Amino acid sequence: MRVAIAGAGAVGRSIAAELLENGHEVLLIDSDPRAIKIDSVPRAEWLLADACEIASLDEAGLNNCHVVVASSGDDKVNLVVSLLAKTEYGVPRVVARINHPNNEWLFNESWGVDVAVSTPRLLSALVEEAVSVGDLVRLMTFRQGQANLVELTLADDAPVVGQRAGSVPWPVDSALVAILREGRVLVPTADDPLEAGDELLFVASQEVEQELAHLLSQH
Repeated sequence: MRVAIAGAGAVGRSIAAELLENGHEVLLIDSDPRAIKIDSVPRAEWLLADACEIASLDEAGLNNCHVVVASSGDDKVNLVVSLLAKTEYGVPRVVARINHPNNEWLFNESWGVDVAVSTPRLLSALVEEAVSVGDLVRLMTFRQGQANLVELTLADDAPVVGQRAGSVPWPVDSALVAILREGRVLVPTADDPLEAGDELLFVASQEVEQELAHLLSQH
């Protein structure tokens, strides 16, 4: 894939290095000359430009990008970049970083955002995930408000323990996508038994999260 990253700070450079390791083409864009640290990610393309300006995005060739990542430390910039990427260039996948939780409601499809990543929310979710057993934890939101990635660790007395994954009446608009067990990632099949201590990852609509939590933790 060809990926453009708007914001070449520590976050943007880290994303770029990871994507390059996975064989993708990466362009880093930033308007601050101090952020253009070519030696830090030498295999990336670099562009000193304002990613909020159409002329800059034309120069970046955004129409040839499969993904745009708006990763600056300014939520206003990330929203403008996302909107331009989606509406002016038709970029298939736009990922945006949310710096301030109060702005989360803006990062949705109307601003061109396909996936919004809130650093504060993600950190708090990971703290909850680390200490919670039997509680549903929201890890990430896809297309704001439409679907979430949620996790629940099965308690010893969870009602689904011992049942096969395919026999559980999962709520409509939810899907069990992975089981984390003893350091392994299992792609669940209908015949896989659910065990105490399993971390279950679901993609689910927000409307069924409560139903899902009740199903997995009722006594």
